[in-house]
Amino acid sequence: MSTNHPTSKPVETPSNADDPFAPRVYFSVAITLLGLAIFVIGAKPDWFGWDYSPVVGFVQIAVFLVGLAIICLGGYIGLLALWWGYERTIVADIGSRLVGTGYVIAVFAGLADIFGMGSHSFPQVPYFGSWQATGVLIGQGIIALGFLLSIPFRPRKDSHRSDA
Repeated sequence: MSTNHPTSKPVETPSNADDPFAPRVYFSVAITLLGLAIFVIGAKPDWFGWDYSPVVGFVQIAVFLVGLAIICLGGYIGLLALWWGYERTIVADIGSRLVGTGYVIAVFAGLADIFGMGSHSFPQVPYFGSWQATGVLIGQGIIALGFLLSIPFRPRKDSHRSDA
């Protein structure tokens, strides 16, 4: 049994292009909060009673770097959603590249001992020292600068104002 439906009539769908709180913004906030939770678990496991080592080792570093990656992903998705319907500026493109660059700096600084560039190279136990912490903080600062550059500063559309 087939019914004949006209194929030339398009289906109307609602547009969320003007909605600043589109589902992708809520999704990005959820992803960012998940990343923050993972980051805090890696950076401060003693807050949860999970710290079994006197030093910050490879597993802790890897966990907080994964959390930082998820934070960067959530922030990128959210800021991209705020640009929805508008052409991104060169400054915003530079900002999104700075986010990636800052993350790479944070990873290489955090895992410097694993890569053989730190103060405790193999076969010593990897140790997250003050130089590595400074490198990770510099990477996080570059990430923050990238996010600030990616914010869409544009005049808001005032739908309630009448031109009469």
